[in-house]
Amino acid sequence: MSKSLSSLWLKSMRRVSKVQQAEGLRLFKSLLPKAVPAGRPRKPQLKLVKPAATQPTRKARRPTAAQARAAAGLPGTWRKAWFSLPGDGLYTDARRMMYWLYLPATAAAAASAPDTPAAPRPLVVMLHGCRQTAADFAAGTRMNELAERKGFAVLYPQQSAAADAHRCWHWYRRATQRGEGDVEVIAAMIAQVQNKHGLDASRTYVAGLSAGAALAAIVALRHPQLIAAVGMHSAPVFGTTHSPFSAYRAMQHGSGSSYGAAARSFASQQPEFPGMPALLIHGNHDSVVRRVNADQLAEQFEIINGPVITQSASREGPMVRRHPERRGGRRPRHAYQTSTWYAGRKPQLVKCDVDMLGHAWSGGDASLEFNEPHGPDAALMMWTFFSLHRRAPVPKDEAAGSP
Repeated sequence: MSKSLSSLWLKSMRRVSKVQQAEGLRLFKSLLPKAVPAGRPRKPQLKLVKPAATQPTRKARRPTAAQARAAAGLPGTWRKAWFSLPGDGLYTDARRMMYWLYLPATAAAAASAPDTPAAPRPLVVMLHGCRQTAADFAAGTRMNELAERKGFAVLYPQQSAAADAHRCWHWYRRATQRGEGDVEVIAAMIAQVQNKHGLDASRTYVAGLSAGAALAAIVALRHPQLIAAVGMHSAPVFGTTHSPFSAYRAMQHGSGSSYGAAARSFASQQPEFPGMPALLIHGNHDSVVRRVNADQLAEQFEIINGPVITQSASREGPMVRRHPERRGGRRPRHAYQTSTWYAGRKPQLVKCDVDMLGHAWSGGDASLEFNEPHGPDAALMMWTFFSLHRRAPVPKDEAAGSP
């Protein structure tokens, strides 16, 4: 009996190992730029143009399943728009990025009341991972449903397939880590959406999954006057990569001893950095971005938040709490452990390690890729953490001169 159980266990482990290797190889290929095959030049063909009266009207595109499900049954507004960042005409070209925006109906109802002025709503910026679209991320995380209940807006920037065949954010590039490229476009997009819809500029938060989480960390660190807190799910270590190869190596093995130097270098270059509240969620069975990244990322944010983090005389280090598994009931969840560093009475840095979770959004919609139905609910955890933090408003003269 014991021999049969051992053989079954070995077979299952080999099967899991093969699946993990295939997933890792597929991810590595997604990081590489995709070459467009050169085809034979086609001969120009003459096309007969029908008169305007006889030309059929072009039908509107039907929304995809994810686009329809992202706000299905919700009373709020779910719209697609484009943002353009003009170039200087000399060194940089104009850049254009598509985004989706969810505005809860509660905000519209409050604004329509004549006697009670509506308070400006918070904004959560959600950055998808590789091989995802903004609508996939919205439907999988169910963040719009939470936004409707809690009364905040959600912005979903989307990487274009022209910029990357797998819609990966280029978080590993040195220019991106300096705050250029996608980071610059998203920061300007956030400011425009805040102003256009009258959102609360002191309560803007950014979150992401995998490559989106890596980019969320850069957006938050490079624009602390804009972002009040950051949430990172399955994020790689910050500031130690410069190419797809080094990015894949960091995702699989961490960054050795350079991660601490990267955080100290950032802190030394930003002596007046106000601190960045951060929540890290990572699965212990993640074979795409290994858990070592969460440990190193937590140490990095502990260094960056060093001047802000306070510790009592009787306790040093984070407060660790273990949450048991819940199998039955309406909301089953995996066991998880939280490590919390405080700034006074507020949690400044929280690291959440989830048992049995792979490379997927915890508590998401399992019908979409990169989502795990079992909790804890990552969307709710992030909003609960975000709601504790507010960024002090920046004076208008300083805001006008900030990048």
